[in-house]
Amino acid sequence: MKKIILPLLLCVFFAPAFSQKLRKADRAIVENLRTNIGFLADDKLEGRRAGTRGEQQAANYISEQFKMAGILPKGDNQTYLQSFIIPDGKKINPATLFMVNGKELNVGKDYFPLAFSPGGAVAETPVATSLSEKGGPWFKDIEAVVEDNKDNPHFDMYDYIKKETRLAADKGASALIIYNSEQLDDHITFDKKDRSEMAAIPVIYLTKAGKEKYLKDASAIYDVRLKVELGDDKRTGINVVGYIDNKAASTVIIGAHYDHLGYGEDGNSMLRNAVGQIHNGADDNASGTAALIEVGKLLVKSKARNNNYLLIAFSGEELGLFGSKYYTENPTIDLASANYMINMDMVGRLNDSSKTISIGGFGTSPVWSEVVYAQKNVPFNIKVDSSGTGPSDHTSFYRKKIPVLFFFTGLHADYHKPSDDADKINYIGELQVIKYIVALVNQVNKKGKLTFTPTRETQTSTTARFSVTLGIMPDYTYSGQGVRVDGVSDGRPAQKAGLKTGDVITKIGEYGTASLEAYMQALGKFKKGQQTQVTVKRGNEELKFDVVF
Repeated sequence: MKKIILPLLLCVFFAPAFSQKLRKADRAIVENLRTNIGFLADDKLEGRRAGTRGEQQAANYISEQFKMAGILPKGDNQTYLQSFIIPDGKKINPATLFMVNGKELNVGKDYFPLAFSPGGAVAETPVATSLSEKGGPWFKDIEAVVEDNKDNPHFDMYDYIKKETRLAADKGASALIIYNSEQLDDHITFDKKDRSEMAAIPVIYLTKAGKEKYLKDASAIYDVRLKVELGDDKRTGINVVGYIDNKAASTVIIGAHYDHLGYGEDGNSMLRNAVGQIHNGADDNASGTAALIEVGKLLVKSKARNNNYLLIAFSGEELGLFGSKYYTENPTIDLASANYMINMDMVGRLNDSSKTISIGGFGTSPVWSEVVYAQKNVPFNIKVDSSGTGPSDHTSFYRKKIPVLFFFTGLHADYHKPSDDADKINYIGELQVIKYIVALVNQVNKKGKLTFTPTRETQTSTTARFSVTLGIMPDYTYSGQGVRVDGVSDGRPAQKAGLKTGDVITKIGEYGTASLEAYMQALGKFKKGQQTQVTVKRGNEELKFDVVF
């Protein structure tokens, strides 16, 4: 689950009624939950990061569980699996090289291009590292800059390098080679997620090891040849899709994401310095995946057959709802027949003291107010949130005007940390959530096709702090420069100004919005009542809209 906390609007209490002595069928569900969560959250799956071997193992396991339950395949090519590409930033292509006096330096160890470097080549040229001559590569020691700014938290090294690159290019340099003779760490890396504007000339960082080994003598003349070629890095995510065919006109979609953080490589761990530690994600979201399997088994046997049931275990949720968005754009059923969607994300840590579950999407259909509170003797509190958008995969279906419900037992201290392990799951609590969901599905069985109602938008989480919004839903899967609009809220500044779904926001006022974080930072510059211009790309056009916050 992505970290966005839903506002909780209403709360109602139901007296506990589940017996401490479980029936045989309930004991079987609990044991299945233990087995399935235990497998999915095992170290052997290495955190189920999207696009990895561990995720593939999980996908195969879920497929097998669907098959054993009598759930039909509904992925690609009559299988349970639906593959999709996840853009993963940039990579250094093998054609990249840096040669000094005929010897090739080791990329990554001796040097690396910076991520905002354009492709380009410099033919073999005699140079001295201490000279800056027109038509050749220039060398720049950042020692003094590192020293002068060691205690300056606001200094941006990459902005400094970009400015130096522009100056060098304007004066005729064919490339800029940065190095640091200062012992202090400059923290310069190849940031594969960088989406900033390309520099005018190739920019290379020369490590201390590379400088010492190949270019130590500042007074010497070296024959330097270089080439930079960056490409798009990609990985493949896999949705697991099953189907219960009741020959009905409408289909209920039930989903849960099964991917998690792997070793924390994507920077989404809540624990500092956690990269390299396995994040097993027992609650987030092996719990929801295991619940999906058990709900599917119960619906196979259910007499509620006025709907078909589509069960989807999504990949890529932790990276920005990639799997669910891909499915809604490439459905294996006619989405016009979709009745409603239920999403289960982090349903394994029902607190034994507060006994509270949150249900989002309450406002997406009038029917929800009739059925959510209708069950008797429910053993937990229910808090509801009206919004159909939020931090998980139901958002993608709400965007297609499908009523949704989002089940969530709450955040906890182990969220997005290596400590989210299977021994902390409240298995009895998860059983109770599963039984409630299945009872609700059975109850809605006779309601026919549900009416969809739009709701307010839930604010996206960010490190930025801001008091205004445009009223757009960003497309988290967009990998280009700027923020692509995935939806526009009625009556909000973006709609009033004329922005449309598909527009790519490149600037708010004078502030660039190359990435979602930059967009949020830009919003933080404004206050309610202020006016500015928003610059967007619409197809091949660049348009400017006057916006009042």
